[in-house]
Amino acid sequence: MVRIKIRKEIPKKRYVTLAILAFVCILLVWSIVSELGLVESIFLPTPRSVIRYTMRSIANGTLFANMGISVYRILAGFCLAVILGVPIGIIAGTFKPFEAVVRPISEFIRYMPVPAFVPLIMVWVGIGESAKITVIFIGTFFQMVLMVADDAMAVPDDLIHASYTLGTNNFTAVTKVLIPAMLPRLMETLRMMIGWAWTYLVSAELVAANSGLGYSILKAQRFIKTDAIFSGILIIGLLGLITDRIFAYINKKLFHWA
Repeated sequence: MVRIKIRKEIPKKRYVTLAILAFVCILLVWSIVSELGLVESIFLPTPRSVIRYTMRSIANGTLFANMGISVYRILAGFCLAVILGVPIGIIAGTFKPFEAVVRPISEFIRYMPVPAFVPLIMVWVGIGESAKITVIFIGTFFQMVLMVADDAMAVPDDLIHASYTLGTNNFTAVTKVLIPAMLPRLMETLRMMIGWAWTYLVSAELVAANSGLGYSILKAQRFIKTDAIFSGILIIGLLGLITDRIFAYINKKLFHWA
């Protein structure tokens, strides 16, 4: 009998094999249930029908067009959240007066459902691309501020005190000690946040969209085309996984010592 110990490392080959087997098992169960007609196709399409729909979308060019606009919206909203959220989070996690101002507000707003903001966003910024980007931004910004603040607070006080002993001021202590020390955790936070951004894509494309992966899913819903819905969901999941792996790779290369 194989004994599994808590947090014990396993060979990378075995890890990858188990991960692949997990996907294969899910696909196998899906295939058996749908192909044997145990569930009506209107509720659960077969993998073959989903693949056929995806190939048709590639052939007529709609898939890559929708992918392109969705990736643009995700990156624009996410980058805007990073540009504003990371500095605010660092300041809130470093100076208590700023934390007292920023954290309660962010804690309050982050529990508000993002789709509920859609009518207000349409009034505030219209129904163009800026509206879709704003939905992504709101969905990630406040959570990012809180997580970045926690990353800053996780830096040991001894490092900060040692820098003061060496004669640094606040600005130097933050830029030369705190930020470099928190970078590995910060990259992991950004990796998690890009995943959150993908989950808000469909909500973002509720706003008067006529393109994008989320729009294609909502359009398929009207005609109960479950193969198109499954195709869109799987592609969004695949794109999210790719961005996650990109962040993981960058983090490993830049901060392998961590």
